[in-house]
Amino acid sequence: MNSPGYRPPDLALVGPEHVRRYQETGGEVGYEWNGVPILLLTTTGRHSGLPRTTALIFARDGDDHLVVASKGGSAEHPEWYRNLVARPEVEIQVRAERRKVRAATAATADKPRLWEILTAIWPNYDTYQARTERPIPVVVLSPAEQR
Repeated sequence: MNSPGYRPPDLALVGPEHVRRYQETGGEVGYEWNGVPILLLTTTGRHSGLPRTTALIFARDGDDHLVVASKGGSAEHPEWYRNLVARPEVEIQVRAERRKVRAATAATADKPRLWEILTAIWPNYDTYQARTERPIPVVVLSPAEQR
C-alpha cells in the first residue's frame, strides 16, 4: 500500500555499507541519500552491550535532531529503537561531527507537529504508517548537556 506522495527510494547505498562509507568519509559519502540528510545513530545493544550503528533520515527541531522508527512500515519496531528505549544515552554523527545525545520518544501531544516536519522531507513516512497498525514513533535526540 503506497500513499500518493510515495516515491521508491534508490537502495544502492543502505545498511552496513552505508554506515561504513559514511564513517570512512566523515559523511562526504552517505550524508545525502535520496535527496535527504542522513545521520548515524549509535545505540548500545540491550542484550549484547555492543555498539550498534544505523544510518537514518533526520530533521531538525531547534537544537534537537528527529528520527523516525518506521522500519518501512513493519509490524515491529526496529532494533535500534528497542535499544535506545532500553538505553537512551546514544551518540549521533552528522557529517564528521559526533556528539552524545539523549533519546526520547516524542510525547503524544508533540508528535503531530514533529511528524509534519519529518514528512515534509520524507513523505514516504505516511506510506509506512499506512502499512502498519503500530503507531510509528518519532524520536527526539537532544544534546546530552541540555538534560
